[in-house]
Amino acid sequence: MELYECIRIINAWIENANGGTLAAQHDDAMRIMKISEELGEVTQAYIGFTGQNPRKGKTHTKDDVLKELADVTVTALCAIQHFTQDPTETEKVITDKIRHIMARSPEMLETH
Repeated sequence: MELYECIRIINAWIENANGGTLAAQHDDAMRIMKISEELGEVTQAYIGFTGQNPRKGKTHTKDDVLKELADVTVTALCAIQHFTQDPTETEKVITDKIRHIMARSPEMLETH
């Protein structure tokens, strides 16, 4: 199954679970806030991986950090899908952003 079709399915599942009880604007805000929640979890995992809290020491692994980063990524992709409601447009938003980043820093193509 294609990545953006998977994102469409996950997004539809979330919307079906919440759509009947939340106003549209509230649902929009919740999608954006969910990214912050996931970012907090990756931050917590990284602090645990590096042992930066002397009281707790090392509590997480690199794999934990990677899984939390994947959660942030999927949550952000689902938020974009929520706003576009179209897997093709969602993919275009992502690829356009990547192209924009690469165009503003052409030296990266020369060095890599």
